[in-house]
Amino acid sequence: MTEHVVVNVAWPYANGPRHIGHVAGFGVPSDVFARFQRMRGRNVLMVSGTDEHGTPLLVQADKEGVTVRELADRYNRQIVTDLAGLGLTYDLFTRTTTRNHYAVVQELFKGLYENGYMIKETQQGAVSPSTGRTLPDRYIEGTCPICGADGARGDQCDDCGNQLDPIDLINPVSKINGETPKFIETEHFLLDLPSVAEALAEWLKTREDWRPNVLKFSQNLLENVRPRAMTRDIDWGVPVPIEGWADNDAKKLYVWFDAVVGYLSASIEWAYRSGKPDAWKEFWQGGNARHYYFQGKDNITFHSQIWPGQLLGYAGKGAKGGEHHLYGELDLPTEIVSSEYLTMSGSKFSSSKGVVIYVKDFLAEYGPDALRYFIAVAGPENNDTDFTWDEFVRRINNELANGWGNLVNRTVSMAHKNFGEVPTPGELQEADKRILALAEESFEKVAANLEQSKFKNAIAAAMHVVGEANAYIAEMEPWKLAKDDSQRERLATVLWTALQVVSDCNVMLTPFLPFTAQKVHETLGRTGVWAAEPQIEEVVDDMPVELIGVGLPEEGHPYPIITGDYTQQQATWSRVDVVPGTALSKPKPLVQKLDPELAETGPEWAPVQK
Repeated sequence: MTEHVVVNVAWPYANGPRHIGHVAGFGVPSDVFARFQRMRGRNVLMVSGTDEHGTPLLVQADKEGVTVRELADRYNRQIVTDLAGLGLTYDLFTRTTTRNHYAVVQELFKGLYENGYMIKETQQGAVSPSTGRTLPDRYIEGTCPICGADGARGDQCDDCGNQLDPIDLINPVSKINGETPKFIETEHFLLDLPSVAEALAEWLKTREDWRPNVLKFSQNLLENVRPRAMTRDIDWGVPVPIEGWADNDAKKLYVWFDAVVGYLSASIEWAYRSGKPDAWKEFWQGGNARHYYFQGKDNITFHSQIWPGQLLGYAGKGAKGGEHHLYGELDLPTEIVSSEYLTMSGSKFSSSKGVVIYVKDFLAEYGPDALRYFIAVAGPENNDTDFTWDEFVRRINNELANGWGNLVNRTVSMAHKNFGEVPTPGELQEADKRILALAEESFEKVAANLEQSKFKNAIAAAMHVVGEANAYIAEMEPWKLAKDDSQRERLATVLWTALQVVSDCNVMLTPFLPFTAQKVHETLGRTGVWAAEPQIEEVVDDMPVELIGVGLPEEGHPYPIITGDYTQQQATWSRVDVVPGTALSKPKPLVQKLDPELAETGPEWAPVQK
């Protein structure tokens, strides 16, 4: 039976266009993984969307003088354009302001409530003295009361990993305007995490192959676990589906309760839009699928504690027991694939601080594969990584252009010039057999690393073959063989061997460089779609659902989605034989080299800071 793989990708927040720091953590790694899994013949479902609730969006809308819905619509469309342009192969990229999403979120909440895992409590809530608006936990910073670290957030301290409440912080201030927040009594529903802590701990014990930093952080979270508020005093979000709360427009569900439910709601919307309304069940019920969650390190707690806690409570798997509800028992995460930060001059990318390189500018100037390559070889997989234009130029020119681009161009050019087609090889010599064997053996080495989300190791193994192939050509000197008629068979053998290795390398590089891979496919005289690309489609919010409360999304509202038919592509994870007699054309340059001056200056829209 075909294996099912769900690639759950972090939901980008719709308060501005994406910068390269965002896509380095969640975007490119998830797509490399999804493309590879499809090439292995697995049934992949890759889902995400824009996260459009919470106070920051309200603050941004006020700043721009527009309604929050207008702002969400605009940035949703920009983000869709950015991510599709980068070639991210979502089966569905949607948004959290759909009626379907509201319905799925409300169902999860009701199931948790009926099973006893949502408890009501009066607590101290933070508000802005100047606006009276609730401040999100993450928008309050101060000194951690446990370890004394500065810059601890109102929900957790990244230094010691402990869960916090804003009122716990020493000298708390609002990140929005620097005010000292005012704390008032307010009633909220809390997810009873202590009642699912034992089940969470047992589950985490089985997660032996996670990245060590993610697993250790997740296990540490359980040492001081306590109930976590899942409602907020705000008028923008999913209504609380409980009598006496649903019609209160000043109380909504916490944005982080609803955002993680998006993985499920997007899967349900995908099934509906595919014309197979129950197809989502194959991916979410019965343990038939492996679930991988891709995001930055600041979101680990929501994916390794809160979301699994919601799933366990909804299924009645915690200390309080409980019944199954509409969606039954849903599968827990297989792995949390968390990246560190891509920084610039040592600082986190930040639009508000002017430390930013926008994806749309990058794509317009350099195209998607240059960025995809840099993130793959030099991204923040296990450590914070600083982006510099110097490093970018060096990687693209020395490795991608001089290495891969040069190998393809000179191999195909020589074959075209001397034969006009893929030549018929003679008897292979040891050097030929050696490079062919290295390429064939590397398929499994690259695959083993990709299965474990070790993207740097994977692309390094593929690029090692590229380097060895260039060395093989340098050693065989086919340009000299071409001058000697008596060496024509040997020339044909060397060029056929090199073309086969080019074909092999192209397969292994396809998940990383899909646009380039399609060009190489065509350069080798092949036709059709090798690496499929995503499509943007316009849809309307038309799923038939039942909702509770006030401030609900309008039925029939239009929005763009990213989707695609990836089943028709030819890309598979295996050697594709080069066929003698296949016509070849003179190749065009594969990789555009960058002006070395860029390393010193940067582009006009993101200059190097002197």
